Amino acid sequence: MKPDLELVQIGRAESFKAWEHGFPFRTARWHFHPEYELHHVVSTSGRYFVGDFIGNFAPGNLVLTGPNLPHNWVSHVAPGTDVPLRGRVLQFSEQFIRDATRLLPELASFATVLELSRRGAIFTAETGARVGPLFAELIVAADARRIELFMAIVGALSRAQGVQPLTSAAYHPDPSGFLATGINEALAFIGRNLTQPFNETDLAAISRLSPSGFSRSFRRHTGMSLSQYVNRLRINLASQTLMNEASTSITDICFASGFTNLSNFNRQFLRQKGMSPSRFRSLLAENAGGDDEAADDAEERSRDSTSRSAGPPRREAARLAATAP
Repeated sequence: MKPDLELVQIGRAESFKAWEHGFPFRTARWHFHPEYELHHVVSTSGRYFVGDFIGNFAPGNLVLTGPNLPHNWVSHVAPGTDVPLRGRVLQFSEQFIRDATRLLPELASFATVLELSRRGAIFTAETGARVGPLFAELIVAADARRIELFMAIVGALSRAQGVQPLTSAAYHPDPSGFLATGINEALAFIGRNLTQPFNETDLAAISRLSPSGFSRSFRRHTGMSLSQYVNRLRINLASQTLMNEASTSITDICFASGFTNLSNFNRQFLRQKGMSPSRFRSLLAENAGGDDEAADDAEERSRDSTSRSAGPPRREAARLAATAP
């Protein structure tokens, strides 16, 4: 069975992506991506798959997977059970960690762990216990604190004893072969052209499927319809822009994210984030001091008339963004 491609969105003003999820969840399937991934199980037990490895996991399970290494964690829970928090995930690109290692020679010891992660690296329960609190704080951290926590996690992994590879030495992932499947070609196209117009007919042709066959296959692979999937990615892109570009109007962000209708953009944003774009921005500006005036000016230019009621602080907005990758 070939794995599905996951499109990892790392914000333009972020060095890495840190988020958490429950179970079932759309990425809880056999999948791969070019980024490194540190996966920490918070609750449930079950079976996990990394390359040609199959093993059992429990809370505290901590694994680092290398680029394009297929993986999946399947929790053993009763049918119909929803687990609000199953695990936490840290994803970073190969280019980012390569550049960081070049600029900071103190990170050289991490290279051994990164190399081992190409076979999947599992850490001891003791390392998982040390990393767990850092991971939990990283999910909601902002600004320089994110870098501090990332480096603390890297340090803990670099010093860890008893790290073991998971896959056999003979196993080598084949991303070009994975991408040869029609749906993965369509997913890659979406990632490259997220802000451009395209439709189901275009993607069906790329996938070499009929439109109805593509629709069924896409839902089976992603757990959602094409419009839901694309809207989710575009809203995540818009939220990153709102967080990092206080002077850009909401109208401009709407169209730059691939939406062609401001009303639909506001409706989709509310559905995914539980608040309007202007409310999301005002929460971020609440603790941003001098950014308040720029944010207010941008809101006036946006023609977004949604009311601005009192709400949670910036940390809550960051948490909302982190739980919807």
